[in-house]
Amino acid sequence: MQNERIRIRMEGYDHEALDRTALEIVATAKNTGAEVHGPIPLPTRIERYTVLRGPFIDRKSREQFEIRTHKRLIDILQPTVKTIEALNKGLSLPPGVDIKIRVMS
Repeated sequence: MQNERIRIRMEGYDHEALDRTALEIVATAKNTGAEVHGPIPLPTRIERYTVLRGPFIDRKSREQFEIRTHKRLIDILQPTVKTIEALNKGLSLPPGVDIKIRVMS
């Protein structure tokens, strides 16, 4: 596994759950002897929606809502076989956290 790395990209609405998951991944990778870069915070995507409160009397009255999607990036350099096994077995994700794993050479 020379010159390989694992890139883990995480997304979630709750930044605290995302940070806890990132720290768990970093601790697991470091315990197995891999070098870790991250977690690196990526820009937060903010989606804003404006909705009419009522179509007739309160036509000019509006409500605004937003959804924030927080992102983190973790690079695991020089992963060992133990690292990959530990990430596959011991990773428990909280609800609302999405993980994408890419193996790059």
